[in-house]
Amino acid sequence: MALIDFKVLPGIDKQDTESGAENRWVDCDNTRFRYGLPEKVGGWSSLVSDTIVSVARRQFAFVDLAGNRYIAIGTDKFLLLYFEGQLHDITPVKSTISSVTMSAADASKEVSITFSSAHNLQSGDIILLDNVSVPPGIGLTNAAFEDKLFQVTKVTSSLIAIVTGTQTTTGAAGGGACDIIPYETVGPAAQSYGYGWGISEWNGVVSTATQTTLNGTLGDNTSGTSGSNIALTSTAGFPTTGRVQIDEELISYTGISTNNLTGITRAVNGSIRATHTSGTIVTNAADFVDWGEAASASEVSLEPGLWSLSNFGQVLVATIANGKTFTWNAGDAARLTTRASTTTSGFSTSANPTATRVTLVSPTTRHLIHLGTETTIGNTATQDDMFIRFSDQEDINDYTPTAINTAGSQRLQDGTKIMGSLKAKEAILIWTDNALYTMKFIGAPFTFGFEQVGTNCGLIGKNAVIEIDGAAFWMSPNGFFMFDGTVKSLPCSVEDYVYDQADTTKGQQVYAGLNNQFTEVVWYYPSTNSEYNDQYVVFNYGEAMKGGVWYIGTEARTSWIDSTVYPKPFGTKFNSSATGSFPEVIGEDGLGQTTLFEHEIGTDQVNADGSTTTVTSFVKSYDFDLQASQKNAQGKSTGSTLSGDVFLAMRRFIPDFKDLQGNAKVTLAVKRYPQQSETTTALSPFTITSSTDKKDTRARGRFVNIKIENTNVSESWRFGTLRIDVQPDGGR
Repeated sequence: MALIDFKVLPGIDKQDTESGAENRWVDCDNTRFRYGLPEKVGGWSSLVSDTIVSVARRQFAFVDLAGNRYIAIGTDKFLLLYFEGQLHDITPVKSTISSVTMSAADASKEVSITFSSAHNLQSGDIILLDNVSVPPGIGLTNAAFEDKLFQVTKVTSSLIAIVTGTQTTTGAAGGGACDIIPYETVGPAAQSYGYGWGISEWNGVVSTATQTTLNGTLGDNTSGTSGSNIALTSTAGFPTTGRVQIDEELISYTGISTNNLTGITRAVNGSIRATHTSGTIVTNAADFVDWGEAASASEVSLEPGLWSLSNFGQVLVATIANGKTFTWNAGDAARLTTRASTTTSGFSTSANPTATRVTLVSPTTRHLIHLGTETTIGNTATQDDMFIRFSDQEDINDYTPTAINTAGSQRLQDGTKIMGSLKAKEAILIWTDNALYTMKFIGAPFTFGFEQVGTNCGLIGKNAVIEIDGAAFWMSPNGFFMFDGTVKSLPCSVEDYVYDQADTTKGQQVYAGLNNQFTEVVWYYPSTNSEYNDQYVVFNYGEAMKGGVWYIGTEARTSWIDSTVYPKPFGTKFNSSATGSFPEVIGEDGLGQTTLFEHEIGTDQVNADGSTTTVTSFVKSYDFDLQASQKNAQGKSTGSTLSGDVFLAMRRFIPDFKDLQGNAKVTLAVKRYPQQSETTTALSPFTITSSTDKKDTRARGRFVNIKIENTNVSESWRFGTLRIDVQPDGGR
């Protein structure tokens, strides 16, 4: 039989079976399609020698009036700035807490910090120590603590927090003192649903729950602090019956007598009974929901630490999700040593709402818009997830509507909460968890007009949408959509695969990015087997196929920014099991490591330490039979009447690579039946070089598939058209 051109259409098809997806590729990783041909993606290289402590959740590029370029990076712990090859810490801080005392036990790395009033710190918070005088006799120096960042590793009461140093004490002593500068709290590293073990962000307390302290030691037994009761400092705000959390133990009670919980039952709902010292925090756990119990989404959703980042000219505007808004002025002479704050000179945000889901600056009218914000500014208890408030034009600190300004507010109706927003050409687009609205400037007296333009098309997460030339593309909890004046569902040839893989309960971690050089929209998402993003799906809107071309992969990013201010895209990769180096945090416990990469550089991954890691890439074809092998690329039969009943024998193939650096591997796998596990042929894999003319094979089966890949450094490939020699080999 003559040689046959093996042509396959671009993109991945996982909606069909591997044998039913005729003339399609069915799997790939680190592969893109360009002009119809599959090729390995470009490599990436670390931008700085430092790695970032914590998870990067947002990037934003901007330029100041002098032409300096910046990338703001918001993580679950910090607000950082990338400028001229260096990282700078501009995280906003809370008010300094002065004259706290320090003490330490013998042969310990832990140091206790005691406050004169409730500190409101949580385990995991970042604090800066200043004006340190260590306790005499513990064998440590002031320099070990002075002007250094620590992670709060334990909170033992409302007055005591513990940090962990790097040196062991040589004695026990008190009498030390220091000032504490707490960093603003952003949020958890990952999104979670459900309560049980680890009731809250840090295996501790939910910030909105009523708290008090134990008035006496609670032993590891079935009794209370005094007989059958548990004595508290105060029971104000606690229900007459319910349960409390003390450390990691849950305790139920049936009544309250003065400041005592009565009718107690220790270690409920699978928690473990333990000893708790007097002064330990006691939290109202009546509304907490345990694993296996029914609960509404509002009761169980704990969103990750997120940022909204935009610019007002050369001023960076940064909002912590469900928190405050801060600014940082690139025009300040000491800008690189100045933190973002609510009191930036000329750009104060002190009168802004203090609890907002999303902010953005309107592109032409220069209003600062708060989405999902407070109905009463300054009162976080009034936060309404569907309420919108916007400032006066050109004044981002004025929200009081008057007859002579353009400040105002609006509440949306369709949905339970605003999820995200986007600046488009003619309007601002606002998504709830169910609908899409447009927000357009119309002038006095209403300033902005709002119109619902779609329903049942909500946004899965704040960062899951991207804009391209006025059109928006986004991921919803149940499909992909676009808006170009009309909401449209995007047909997706890998949709079932993505949604079967994706952990949609972690939708706020999904990140949409644009790589305009290759006309790619990419969504990075966490699978059900991962706490963090570990998968991606790409929509290539430039490939001339109905519905575009889709493909998938596993090299995930937690944030992404396209080549706008900088010539190449930037992406952040997170490793939860490693430790970052910037900013240096002493006592760091499980914060993880983020590497900032510049993409489309070379063929490999170049790490922050200068080492090189292989970027492996592959693409795999459908299972073709003898009949399919005689069809053209459009799937039309060449006239053969042979079917899958007939075995085929592949005697040889002639490789055709548009580009090949180093080697590529070609693997042939055969099956007798579509549902059968495939078997790699005896001579596979075949190593292909630029000088390879042909390869003789021993492939025999009803179905055969072809896999092209690379596994070594400095390798790259772009596939062409494979030519194969196949013939009937009898029936069975």
